[in-house]
Amino acid sequence: MADEVVVVPLKKVVFDILLLQLVGWPILFLYLWGNPFQRGFFCDDESIRHPYHKSTVPSWTLYITGFGLNMITMILTEILNRPNDRKSFYFLGRNIPYWVYNSYCAIGMFAFGAACSQLTTDVMKYTIGRLRPHFYTVCDPNVNCSLPENMYRYHTDFVCRNSLALNNERIMKEMRLSFPSGHSSFSMYTMVYFAIYLQKRMTWDGSKLLRHTLQFLAVLSSVFTAMTRVSDYKHHWSDVLSGLFLGSIVAWIVARYFSTLFLSSSVPPGNSPEHSELNGHGNNRTTAIGV
Repeated sequence: MADEVVVVPLKKVVFDILLLQLVGWPILFLYLWGNPFQRGFFCDDESIRHPYHKSTVPSWTLYITGFGLNMITMILTEILNRPNDRKSFYFLGRNIPYWVYNSYCAIGMFAFGAACSQLTTDVMKYTIGRLRPHFYTVCDPNVNCSLPENMYRYHTDFVCRNSLALNNERIMKEMRLSFPSGHSSFSMYTMVYFAIYLQKRMTWDGSKLLRHTLQFLAVLSSVFTAMTRVSDYKHHWSDVLSGLFLGSIVAWIVARYFSTLFLSSSVPPGNSPEHSELNGHGNNRTTAIGV
């Protein structure tokens, strides 16, 4: 049987990048210029009177671990799976290794799902504008809650007086972005997707418990991250629970319906009928992978 030649069109790669940016740019826009809903408060609401603490799991650690672990695992898995060497991939007239294209498909789909999860989280955050548990500490609103007439009034017209936080625009903005927990949704998405990917693509059978141990530790790390958001007084428990649920659902939908992981354990990304168009006939085949 002659080699199968698979041509990866430039327009597919460009279109993939454009679609990923279409979901990704709104995230950056909200982060830089978005204004959350200006929700008020009641003086007797003790859930927003907790102290301010630094994050046990900083954002940079969360993103490096979430993206890094998945990308490294996907690349190593595609290299070690050693698919059919008779298949040749070409991009811009150059032959590329089989694992490079498979990794591109796997990482691209994972990144798209991560952007969808984060954008959904941010849209909910800015639309609801729920106050964080440390709101009163950070803001110190100019409302005299000792007065009986102010105790049960819903206060929306107030000014923050905490001089230590007033000059920090990010903190003043973040104090209104409690629901849902972004740490929880992102960590759960990345770790659940990681677990699903291992389940479908990790074929090494040297130890039957290795894959399941990695899956358990990954999901456990996500649960730990979520719990620290409560103990650090960054989120209410319902914010964390909603974030965990959101991340899990998006990971399942992306893996099950967007990616090719569930088509067949033996079918690599990009080789399913819905991802390829066969031209020619007989044993010599040229596959043009379209968008």
